Amino acid sequence: MNELKNPGATEKRTLVEEGTTFKGSLTSTCPILVKGTINGDLEAPSLTVAATGSVSGKVKAGELKSEGELSGEFDVDKVVLSGSVKDNTVIRAKALEVKLSVTGSKMQVVFGEVQLDIGDMPSREKAEPKPAENGKSVPPPAES
Repeated sequence: MNELKNPGATEKRTLVEEGTTFKGSLTSTCPILVKGTINGDLEAPSLTVAATGSVSGKVKAGELKSEGELSGEFDVDKVVLSGSVKDNTVIRAKALEVKLSVTGSKMQVVFGEVQLDIGDMPSREKAEPKPAENGKSVPPPAES
């Protein structure tokens, strides 16, 4: 992740540094970078979790990039995962990208018992079968 190395000097961001634990509600109008730990509710335009970072709680963000540890409930537009996702975690996103991380000789992303909801919610007309002219139902068209 390029954002972790050296963001522009004029770019505003909220930083939770390694060795720091934040508990509570955090709302930011600028991107949040987590190298430490956040436990609680979080809302921001984007959230980046470094390999040393951990976020647990209820999160709303436009974009989520994580090399660290996630747990809780995440409502985001786009998510890029390359860390670990703990048990009982729910991730709702319009787009998902998974990047494999190298651990030893294997490449892996670790998911616990999670729920992933990717893409837009289906509309009622797409979800219901349509009647055909001969009276038999026809399944909705497959999306490509």
